[in-house]
Amino acid sequence: MLGLTRETYLLVDAGATIIGLILLITRSKIHPFIALTIAAGFLGLTSGMATDLVMKSFQDGFGGVLGFVGIVLGLGTMLGKLMAESGGADQIAQTLIRTFGKERVHWAMMLAAFLVGLPLFFEIGFVLLVPLVYIVARRSGVSLVKVGIPLLAGLSVVHGLVPPHPGPLLAISVFGADIGKTIFYGLIVGLPTALIAGPIYGSFIAKRIPGEASPELMEQFVRDDVDTARMPSFTVTLITILMPVFLMLLKALADIALAEHNVVRVWMDLIGHPIAALLVALLVSFYTFGSNCGFSRDKIIKLLNDSLAPVASIVLIVGAGGGFKQMLVASGVGDVIGHLAVQASVSPILLAWLVAAVIRVATGSATVATITGAGIVMPVISLVPGVNRELLVLATGAGSVIFSHVNDAGFWLVKQYFNMTVAETFKTWSIMETIISVVGLGFILLLSLVV
Repeated sequence: MLGLTRETYLLVDAGATIIGLILLITRSKIHPFIALTIAAGFLGLTSGMATDLVMKSFQDGFGGVLGFVGIVLGLGTMLGKLMAESGGADQIAQTLIRTFGKERVHWAMMLAAFLVGLPLFFEIGFVLLVPLVYIVARRSGVSLVKVGIPLLAGLSVVHGLVPPHPGPLLAISVFGADIGKTIFYGLIVGLPTALIAGPIYGSFIAKRIPGEASPELMEQFVRDDVDTARMPSFTVTLITILMPVFLMLLKALADIALAEHNVVRVWMDLIGHPIAALLVALLVSFYTFGSNCGFSRDKIIKLLNDSLAPVASIVLIVGAGGGFKQMLVASGVGDVIGHLAVQASVSPILLAWLVAAVIRVATGSATVATITGAGIVMPVISLVPGVNRELLVLATGAGSVIFSHVNDAGFWLVKQYFNMTVAETFKTWSIMETIISVVGLGFILLLSLVV
């Protein structure tokens, strides 16, 4: 009975802490980094942990996550900045548009966003590609929403499901999943999901909400005097941004096909490590996106320095989330939730999606949803044999993007750039995000039948 009482208390304590965390972020408007730190300390103290272990557990969790994720975020951000400034992303999108033609331009925009979004944060990819939405809509006669929703879907899917984005990376770190397999499965799930939520839903909703371009933004974005002579070619851009993905996939294949001490596998384990793979791509980009495009050494250094400032907040949030996750483990809450999930025969994949989805709707943050969801579900993997850790990562990511609304900065970003009312933004952007989450979960569950 005492054991039951203790378990019940820990569950109530964890529930109250998570609600408090949500209220700190949503009502009190406290920065998620501070809110997560406060919540972790509160949980440690109220769960009965020794006072000297509370901050140590938080510190260990913070450092354990950032020892990997922080480096990857820094390298990926610098690569994305060089790609943006060189015009490489513009090159990819324009080449796809020419290839697909005006009547299928919305499919081209989805693919462009899917490719460009691989190494970029959602916000960076959005600001980078939204001018193309205006240009394509103006020159093709296709409505703004029909062009824009596929672009948003492509960016959102890779942001939620495919490393090296922070959410999937964090979940990989928590669950101990293989990054190469996660990328492979993420692409399998992500592409058809983006097709359904993007071009297909975009074509449907554009008949009802075509969208009206902002005259000011149209004047700013649609220009015919852009010098494209020094842009990297489509092939060069594609090779550069897909290089880390390619190297990580090679590592995964080598691990499957070759013996443990095979010399090729040993070297591929080094080169295909996310940090090494991104570093290789970044070094290559110094030429392909840098000197080859007329940038001086000083210009490249300035761009790299400028790229890191916007990521500081994300790094702190991710680290604090790791500390909060560690507190869930150290306090024993995670074990209690894991045992309850096993007893209730709840699918770990469905549980991961559901927890992340609830926190996403409540906080508006996909990162916080991924952090908390992964921390809560993590103990399940040691209690349920045969759980695919890579699919747990994808399920958490899918749950973390559901139903973006007024507490999400992305909601307002889309509303303003697409010149829509709040109601129109709900019917386009919010529903699109929900389709990504639900359809993605469906594909993940189907994939779980064969892997």
